[in-house]
Amino acid sequence: MAFSHQRKPRRRRPHRPLPPTFDDLLEDFTPAELRELADDAADDDAERAIHAYARQREAEERTAGKLARFGRVYPIGREDYTREVTEASSVDEPGAGASGDQDDDDEDDEDGAKKGKGQGTGVVCFLYKDGQPASERTFTHIRTLAARHPRTKFVSIVGDKCIPNLPDSRVPMIIVYRKGEIRHQVMSWGADRERTIDELEILLLVTGAIIPPERLPPKEKKDDDSEDEDSDFADDSRKRSAATSTNGRTTKNIRGPAQSKSKKKADDSDSDFDFDL
Repeated sequence: MAFSHQRKPRRRRPHRPLPPTFDDLLEDFTPAELRELADDAADDDAERAIHAYARQREAEERTAGKLARFGRVYPIGREDYTREVTEASSVDEPGAGASGDQDDDDEDDEDGAKKGKGQGTGVVCFLYKDGQPASERTFTHIRTLAARHPRTKFVSIVGDKCIPNLPDSRVPMIIVYRKGEIRHQVMSWGADRERTIDELEILLLVTGAIIPPERLPPKEKKDDDSEDEDSDFADDSRKRSAATSTNGRTTKNIRGPAQSKSKKKADDSDSDFDFDL
């Protein structure tokens, strides 16, 4: 009787992790620490490489410093809304024209930014009610995120002072602007349950209000690496789901980007407050 010979499958060896790159080894150090490390380098080639990397990091920090124009929450009144919110969101960041995104004759503003053809500035308008638990809790998160993301302008205004007769049930309200238009609107944030700052940050990320930094500060990276990766992944998935299915009612730009220029010119000054409630 003939037997067929079956070859046993070869057991695959687990892939070994790739060795860290030069940048991986140095990215957790600050520029000052990198300079100290270069002075202690084993040879001239390593010293030159570390110094070059330190100069690159310093250039990145200078660029980030130019973009960090805000860093706090600016209280505004109704009469300030058009200037501090709608028009401010139309202003491009400093250096936005370097890649050819806008013309050289675009108008400069006081900070060196331009009203041009770039991506504008993210503006988060926070409407709240004094003494309301959800408003106070969210306001704490808004202040923290304003300091964490200084490229984005955060403003605050009492809800019924911005929109007369605004029902208390509609606040806290968060309105996201960019390039002179409403990009997202959320009402009653945190009214159904306590919302975390991470949920709010994810919401502002996915709506384009804030732009994540290209490189996390070394301290934040070290803190993040010490946490459990599996729980981070599960928690991040939960937060993204929660952020995109926000409580209350969410609306987009109620004025609509498709309006003609002539129609926009015909709108009166109250058009900036024509929200979908």
